[in-house]
Amino acid sequence: MTSPGENLRINGDRLWESLMEMAQVGPGIAGGNNRQTLTDADKQGRELFQAWCEAAGLTMGVDKMGTMFMTRPGTDPDALPVYVGSHLDTQPTGGKYDGVLGVLAGLEVVRSLNDLNIKTKHPIVVTNWANEEGARFAPAMLASGVFAGVHSLDYAYGRKDQEGLSYGEELKRIGWLGDEEVGARKMHAYLEYHIEQGPILEAENKQIGVVTHGQGLWWLEFTLTGKEAHTGSTPMAMRVNAGLAMARIFEAVQTIAMSEQPGAVAGTGQVRFSPNSRNVLPGTVVFTVDLRTPDQTKLDRMRAEIEKRAAEICAEMGVGCAVEAVGHFDPVTFDPTLVARVRSAAEKLGYSHMDIISGAGHDACWTNKIAPSVMIMCPCVGGLSHNEAEEISKDWAAAGADVLFHAVLETAEIVE
Repeated sequence: MTSPGENLRINGDRLWESLMEMAQVGPGIAGGNNRQTLTDADKQGRELFQAWCEAAGLTMGVDKMGTMFMTRPGTDPDALPVYVGSHLDTQPTGGKYDGVLGVLAGLEVVRSLNDLNIKTKHPIVVTNWANEEGARFAPAMLASGVFAGVHSLDYAYGRKDQEGLSYGEELKRIGWLGDEEVGARKMHAYLEYHIEQGPILEAENKQIGVVTHGQGLWWLEFTLTGKEAHTGSTPMAMRVNAGLAMARIFEAVQTIAMSEQPGAVAGTGQVRFSPNSRNVLPGTVVFTVDLRTPDQTKLDRMRAEIEKRAAEICAEMGVGCAVEAVGHFDPVTFDPTLVARVRSAAEKLGYSHMDIISGAGHDACWTNKIAPSVMIMCPCVGGLSHNEAEEISKDWAAAGADVLFHAVLETAEIVE
């Protein structure tokens, strides 16, 4: 097997231009993107990506979850493919790089191989996983979760957004329901490039994050049931206040997470009051709690403590309390061989690097269950992500893509 030389680089200008062109699809209101899963904007982004891939000579497959697989053939018809990618869907107020960088860097790897007329033994498949964000249809990483056997297809199709529209219905509506059985493909390896979504690499002045582990996660959805009542005429002592119970649970979440320091985080995000009127105490409050840590023992303990404390708070106040786990994955250890390959590529290319733990969930967390997987990260300004102000530099984008290029080539095996 031939090893790529250190002078081998991707076209950083072309990668950046592609990122900027994709950012025109589903623009946000403050410079970022709103390209949520299975919306018309998602459809438009998929069509642009498809056109670019077909221009690069890739052939498309689409599975029954709507995930796009764009294949560059290898020289050995029996060799399993090397998969590389991420996601094109965004948060409602998402940035231009989260997920998109990994998909378009994968395309740039193929374009650069074409430019240099390099063949590989293993096919290379650039992948756009559907519904990674989970912003519209919880849980996150839904399509890769079905692919890895974590979720059933029926479960995924039945997930609904806040308007009551189902994943299955919307997938058909935008015309991206594929015919491939989900998970039928076999992988030689999977590599995913992503912005850090945290401040560590920038603070440490490192160009490359070599991702060794991923945090485990629980998403818990609480439904609290109180009594709707007029805020002006209901005495304080006679209220069954689901909103107040929620506030006390918020405080408990903070306290429990702080008790598990270092290396644990928790917070509350989505909140829905009903009837959501300024002068009516809520009869129902639904909210989510997000727990993360790379330590399995801490993860399990935090969930148990939060559910226990929430039940106690609600019982004291006469408020009904139900909880559903709507997202979960255990802490992840990425493939040591691929991790070493990424580290070696960064060193060979002369890029500063450090080992890092992913604070967010990614599709690689699920593929890691079925194939050797690894992640590469680049810095993002101020660690800001899931925000329209999310920003990276062209040089950061290119450096990580160079490392991805070399790691993919080492894994897919150059043919002389």
